[in-house]
Amino acid sequence: MSPELRAAIVQDAATERVLMLAWMDDEALRLTLETGEAHFFSRSRQRLWRKGETSGNTLFVEELRDDCDGDAILVRVTPRGSACHTGALTCFAPWLWRRVAERASTRPEGSYVASLLAQGVAACARKLGEEGLEAALAAVGETDERVVSEVADLWFASYVLLAARGLDPSAVEEELKLRAGG
Repeated sequence: MSPELRAAIVQDAATERVLMLAWMDDEALRLTLETGEAHFFSRSRQRLWRKGETSGNTLFVEELRDDCDGDAILVRVTPRGSACHTGALTCFAPWLWRRVAERASTRPEGSYVASLLAQGVAACARKLGEEGLEAALAAVGETDERVVSEVADLWFASYVLLAARGLDPSAVEEELKLRAGG
């Protein structure tokens, strides 16, 4: 029989970004409180696990808060590395970024992302410039479908360049927020 589980919503204490959703039983909560590092219960493996036990990407717990009816816990953390198994900072990153981050970290054979990254930052930057030009040209002389297709290529190339530089799109989002005054 499975232990009684509570949803554990993991939030970066500094940025307030939601990083992941996991599950805690009483033992995971006890270990978290004892060690200061986030422990969870894996429903698929039916066992306790410490975040980062295989990846090294740990979560130092700053604060725990129960919700109003006690069936969920807010776990405010300082992350050491990415929270998502794909290599993205958050499990709630856009799906395309999660895919690019996963390919960047695993470099699977035959992956277009891996092949671009293997060529280095300069090649990724050239690809971004090429896609930007194609998107701009499509915008002034081609169909809406073509514009969408070229902007999709541009966004993809932007993510690959960020991965090549070891950056996360959240840094771009934060810059845009600053520029907007918020």
